Amino acid sequence: MTDSFTNQLQNISPGSLAIVGVPYDAQSSYLPGCAKAPDLIIEAYHSPSSNYFTELGYQLEDDMAISFLGNLSISDYFDIEKGIDQVLQAGGRTLSLGGDHSISYPIMKAQAKKYDKLTILQLDAHGDLYQDFEGNPYSHACPFARIMEDGLVDRLVQVGNRTLSKHQREQAKRFGVEIIEMKDWRAGQPLSLDGPLYISLDLDVLDPAFAPGLSHYEPGGMSPRDVIGIIHQIEVPIIGADIVEYNPTRDINGMTAMVAARFMKEIIGKILS
Repeated sequence: MTDSFTNQLQNISPGSLAIVGVPYDAQSSYLPGCAKAPDLIIEAYHSPSSNYFTELGYQLEDDMAISFLGNLSISDYFDIEKGIDQVLQAGGRTLSLGGDHSISYPIMKAQAKKYDKLTILQLDAHGDLYQDFEGNPYSHACPFARIMEDGLVDRLVQVGNRTLSKHQREQAKRFGVEIIEMKDWRAGQPLSLDGPLYISLDLDVLDPAFAPGLSHYEPGGMSPRDVIGIIHQIEVPIIGADIVEYNPTRDINGMTAMVAARFMKEIIGKILS
């Protein structure tokens, strides 16, 4: 871990929320660049072009329950688990900024040590359920297969998927994954979720028209309003979240960073309120 991260851990209090940068994209299968994302999302979060209020009226500025820990220092994939472990052992909760989607597996290995009967809400264009992808079982196309086969959560609910292959459909059936494909989802559709809940938000759930800073363009996705609506409807305890797959090398004028920062604000407000 970096000295900054270690020093900031001292500011964690029970029940507080730690913002953790996970600058890691070594498991990306196409167009790396997501490792550069955390700092730019934080910059957008603090941009004077917006403010520190959520749409539901929660004020984020100067909230002592929010700690910005900086970025993890990662030399090995499972250093991610160790870093999240440290935050949880200090009594905090985590909102992790990736990074590619592979980070969700080591994060959930840490979360599952603290929380029983977890549910994951995964907002994503992809299932990420491959047994391995191009020979790599830790690819960003595989984290939810690892999570489910390790029994880290009770339920996995995926919303927005529009790329399911035959293999991934078989994997979903094998693991009992509940999927609302994009073609079947409607704005305002209620979701049946259990707590404790973890949110894994892959920005490619969005139509690329709204988020050009993505490695994988999958047309036919959600709008930012759709995603915010899903966040707002959650009424069970949220114990953590990650926002992943922002690729700044493809962004236009920081547009996708601002979208990620808005999602970040709305998730923080729901966790802390």
